[in-house]
Amino acid sequence: MKHEFIQKVTNWSNFPVVEKEMKSEDSVNKIREFILTRNELIARGNGRCYGDASLGEHIFSAKRLNKFISFDRLNGIIECESGVLLSDILEIIVPQGYFLYVTPGTKFISVGGAIASDVHGKNHHAEGCFSEYVIEFDIINERGDVLKCSRDGNAELFWATIGGMGLTGIILSAKIKLKNIETAYIRQESIKAENLDEVFRLFEESEDWTYNVAWIDCLQKGKNVGRSLLMRGEHALKAELPAKLQNNALRLKKKFSPMVPFHFPGFILNAFTVKIFNLLYYNKQQSKEVKNFIDYEKFFYPLDAVQDWNKIYGKKGFIQYQMVIPKENGKESMRKILETIAASGNGSFLAVLKLFGKNNPMAYNSFPFEGYTLALDFKINSKLPQLVNQLDDIVEAYGGRIYLSKDSMSRPSLTNYLQNVRNPKFVSLQQKRIGNY
Repeated sequence: MKHEFIQKVTNWSNFPVVEKEMKSEDSVNKIREFILTRNELIARGNGRCYGDASLGEHIFSAKRLNKFISFDRLNGIIECESGVLLSDILEIIVPQGYFLYVTPGTKFISVGGAIASDVHGKNHHAEGCFSEYVIEFDIINERGDVLKCSRDGNAELFWATIGGMGLTGIILSAKIKLKNIETAYIRQESIKAENLDEVFRLFEESEDWTYNVAWIDCLQKGKNVGRSLLMRGEHALKAELPAKLQNNALRLKKKFSPMVPFHFPGFILNAFTVKIFNLLYYNKQQSKEVKNFIDYEKFFYPLDAVQDWNKIYGKKGFIQYQMVIPKENGKESMRKILETIAASGNGSFLAVLKLFGKNNPMAYNSFPFEGYTLALDFKINSKLPQLVNQLDDIVEAYGGRIYLSKDSMSRPSLTNYLQNVRNPKFVSLQQKRIGNY
């Protein structure tokens, strides 16, 4: 059979770029036909993951599965199709006094993608992964059967799909539990840490806070390795807010969102410019500690404020490298990782450290386990594979693993951890690369 809709496809990192069939449908019958007439395929949400996740020989785009089904305002439960974005949900629920229990660093991902990656946020140590708040979902399998999955019904498929990277079928819709909030603001404390010892101490002292995250200057050496800014936060109560914010505490003003209009030339992003950026970013906060109230978009989604920011890395694109390492090995391993990056000269604008809590043993395909996770962006260049290999050596030596939603270069021993997902129908380029399909 001749398939149409061949096009160039890539994810947010613009690496790799592939030429494959991609088709979008909103009818179950047409989706079933797509499944039954392809030897292998994979589902794709909004393409905001990294690397070669959600790319395959034949790609089903969930973008047309973008409808809301119901919103139970009394009990805080929303049901929608899998292509609905978290940004769409937030526009509806925040003015009604609700928020997502778990959200990653961008709101422009789909619900289906959030389940398939079992995304985490700044609060994993306190509230776990996205799957903790998924009540049920509908999925269409390799035979074209639509199955409702929950903890009580089709439970085996439910847990295999959570974090299963789309390898068990195409998620059609989901029902999610929401969190009550009084305002659209976060009570934040931002604290400067001079080195890795200090930021790890701050993480330990901040475990009672719901949200914790640290930006790290990854090019520092010697006594300044791990120089960082730790941000911790809680959803603000209305009574806590300054008087000027209390009248419209659940509504935010529309903001201007600048756009990166073109791919930057490759020479602009280099060790020198990253070092200058890191210096300016660290020193923008002049005092040791700042306490303030900021809206949820600035706290959770700072990069979303700039449209197409991925173009800063140039036409060749970039990778995001994210690992998790057991808590007891956290400080020692992170020091080695940061020293290796500084020695390589491959600096990262984005170097984000978070603390994971204990994982849900039922969600066996989820990336997090109790420990520290560091996410880094690196521009594609000739020296990058060598750096990735060095970082993989460290991660493997300390018992860590790599986040599949961001991987495109790491070795199979760090990425081949999925269980109960082997299915010849649902196959991604990533799974072919790491050999787990």
